Amino acid sequence: MANANEKKNYQIIMEHMISEIKEQGSTPRLLLHSCCAPCSSYCLETLTQHFKISVFYYNPNIYPDEEYYKREKEQQWFIEKFPAANPIEFVQAPYEKEVFYEMAEGMEDVPEGGERCMKCYRLRLGKAAQYAAENGYDYFTTTLSISPHKNAQALNLIGKELAQKYGVSYLYSDFKKKNGFKRSCEISEEYGIYRQDYCGCEFSVRNNISE
Repeated sequence: MANANEKKNYQIIMEHMISEIKEQGSTPRLLLHSCCAPCSSYCLETLTQHFKISVFYYNPNIYPDEEYYKREKEQQWFIEKFPAANPIEFVQAPYEKEVFYEMAEGMEDVPEGGERCMKCYRLRLGKAAQYAAENGYDYFTTTLSISPHKNAQALNLIGKELAQKYGVSYLYSDFKKKNGFKRSCEISEEYGIYRQDYCGCEFSVRNNISE
């Protein structure tokens, strides 16, 4: 079980991993789970020069349907407009909202950042890890750690567990470090990207929890 109290600087760990990749002279394939275009912006800016990236849009938590499709469309639009060092592919996963509600059953009133969110992280990262393993990716990771409201320690420990389960390497990260969240806001403004005012699920709407 992931221990979210285990404190490590995952930004530094990611930098060390990228340094090793550069020394090898390779450009590995990375599956980047993305929750939305604004959060992906700085992540892509940081990673595209080191990886061949596929953006994996799997977010069954997003509510309502119109919001889901609006974010999906914005994600595709941004990828097309962003001047990446390596081509970026978009992978459109199914909108399995029934899977999210089944997962969240009984935890509807759990405060944001609690067990429901941890299971939501695992749900989305698990789907990404499985897809990465089945399609020959070298690494997988997620944009979620860029949000000040997301638990980067928990995300990385979950990623580590899933990497072991599926046999594909996890790229550790804490994208909010080094003003990453601030930079994502700047890029969003520069490109005129739609930036939502809540995390995504029906329960975050109730609690007015922003990204």
